[in-house]
Amino acid sequence: MITLISPSIAQKKIAQNLKERRLQMNLTQEGLSARSGVPLATLRKFEQKGGISLESLLKIMMVLGMLDAMVTATMVPQDSFSSIDEVIELETAPKRKRGSKT
Repeated sequence: MITLISPSIAQKKIAQNLKERRLQMNLTQEGLSARSGVPLATLRKFEQKGGISLESLLKIMMVLGMLDAMVTATMVPQDSFSSIDEVIELETAPKRKRGSKT
């Protein structure tokens, strides 16, 4: 899959989006820090540069009401089937536990 956005740009855009959501909810950085348990310095650095741990990001998203959207965005798409045989074949096939070496 080709993407037109780099990880560093995505990081900054996510930080900007969450800052806008914080302001929309009329929360200060101090208020969001207190509610999420994320240190104020970490929150400030995140809003300025985009750098943050996954755990802290999820805590912030939970307070901002965006955690469910994050979980939904990472869901693996379900296969669509054209026949019952494909469904049966998928259910009887062993599930992959690791990727291939190539």
